[in-house]
Amino acid sequence: MATLYTHQDSNIRKTWFLMSVFLLVVIFIGWGISWYLDSPVILFVAVVCALFMNVFSYWYSDKIVVRMTGARLVPDDGTYRELHNIVENLAITAGLPKPSIYIIDDQAPNAFATGRNPEHAVVAVTTGILQILNRTELEGVLAHELSHIGNRDMLVSTVAVVLVGFLAILADFFLRMTFFGGNNREKGGALFLILGIVAAILVPIAAQLIQFAISRKREFLADASGALLTRYPEGLASALEKIAQTSQPMKRANHATAHLFIANPFGGQGLTSKVNKLFSTHPPVHERVQALRGH
Repeated sequence: MATLYTHQDSNIRKTWFLMSVFLLVVIFIGWGISWYLDSPVILFVAVVCALFMNVFSYWYSDKIVVRMTGARLVPDDGTYRELHNIVENLAITAGLPKPSIYIIDDQAPNAFATGRNPEHAVVAVTTGILQILNRTELEGVLAHELSHIGNRDMLVSTVAVVLVGFLAILADFFLRMTFFGGNNREKGGALFLILGIVAAILVPIAAQLIQFAISRKREFLADASGALLTRYPEGLASALEKIAQTSQPMKRANHATAHLFIANPFGGQGLTSKVNKLFSTHPPVHERVQALRGH
């Protein structure tokens, strides 16, 4: 069975691989646009933008996600004493630094973890999840989130938020350029236009599918690691069932950050067809609960 640190090295390699592929794709698209418009400066701009986005998405990943979700920092001043105690005890057990704790003022029950490494990690929970879960269930959820930190898979997912979004913007820009600009359409213009359209359509879809696949796999792993951390799988299983029974979507639900949460922030238990599973950021709740209960 997976342990808390099983996939640390693997996920670090995935992050560097994702960033490298992103850099190459942006350079390729930049070269295509510069060739098509006969403007070498575009390739230079594409390379600079790719390098900047790689560094920015890695270094400021926690701040980006916190801002997007509207979370606020909770100081250890006694206001949320139990929450701080649970996180601190679990962090000690897992051998991790205590992460910064954030609250999202939202009645929809949910939680997420983010950050580039354990020393710069963030755990956030909604006010709704604090209201419906008992201490044991909340421990299960927080152990799940700390497992994301220990497994280093939150870095892969957080970097994907920024890079996938930037690729979508770049692909759309590429498509617009093939339609509206250029002095060199005679250089095989028709073929290049077709390739531009195909790239603009397929690149964002492929990036999203990779993001979804990573997300679903990491949820099962974090469930298993969290259960090992608390030594009580039923706590997390019961919490997931309660969360699934709430169909209320989060007020600031966002497709870019949806895969970071422990449950679908758009509400509902989701559909279970093969097509819907392919485009879902989360495995079906009943499959996660069955896995936790050893079925």
